[in-house]
Amino acid sequence: MKINRHTRLATISIAYVALLIAANPFLAAKAEVHPIVEVQSGYLFGATADGKWIKSDEAAKALPDEKTYEIYGLTQSLGHARGTAPTPSEEDVCADLLTVSLSPKPENGIIALAAPWNALPRKPQVIDQTQQVYVDAVRDFLQTKGIDQPKVKIENILRIDLDGDGEEEVLISASNYFQKEEGVPMRSPAGSYSMVLLRRVVAGKVETQLVEGEFYPKAYKDTEKFNAPNAYKVIAVLDLDGDGKMEVVVASSYYEGAATTIYRCNPKKVEQLLSVACGV
Repeated sequence: MKINRHTRLATISIAYVALLIAANPFLAAKAEVHPIVEVQSGYLFGATADGKWIKSDEAAKALPDEKTYEIYGLTQSLGHARGTAPTPSEEDVCADLLTVSLSPKPENGIIALAAPWNALPRKPQVIDQTQQVYVDAVRDFLQTKGIDQPKVKIENILRIDLDGDGEEEVLISASNYFQKEEGVPMRSPAGSYSMVLLRRVVAGKVETQLVEGEFYPKAYKDTEKFNAPNAYKVIAVLDLDGDGKMEVVVASSYYEGAATTIYRCNPKKVEQLLSVACGV
């Protein structure tokens, strides 16, 4: 069969477009890119599209000049906001981050998402952090990390059905750096720690899973240096990719910096999906 010149050029053009889409699949569906923004800082985490997680630099290429976001707090939606196109951060320390200016920006807003689905299909319940079963769970876990006589200090406990299967999970944020004032020390004292634990039923048995954490059975004693330990806490639980399962958003901070990270928590694996961080 003879192929004429026009057919050959059309074939080459189709192949070229296919290569472009393969290199950047989001070119094929810009309208389906759903950006995620940290409300108070305006930092762009990235986006989701068709179940894929996109880093901020790639997501920014697919975003229009302005977009409508839903603002979420820990337990509720706080309404809509308009978000500008992503621009480089004006902070010298974090010039590599992209930011989105949101208006309005509710004081209790945590995450902004531009998507057609409800990212809070099931609301976390804040439960009593002094319940003995959870105090014991934290103590037992710390002992597995070499802290023999841990001083348990739970920051918050959330109960939430992450998977939508009718079985509730429990998220525990616990930190103790033995600080009288707020903040995190430059050096970790003996027996100090910070962590986020996930308690869930797996095959009929309650299991404790580490989402993120740091553990210091011994003190950091070098007075000329520092190890800058982090404090971790769950700040939101949201369905950020529209699959019906909820991701866990964890804030972390050290003495001169902070980060926020989105995790997918499956029974067999905790996976970091997107993160933004600023510090020195």
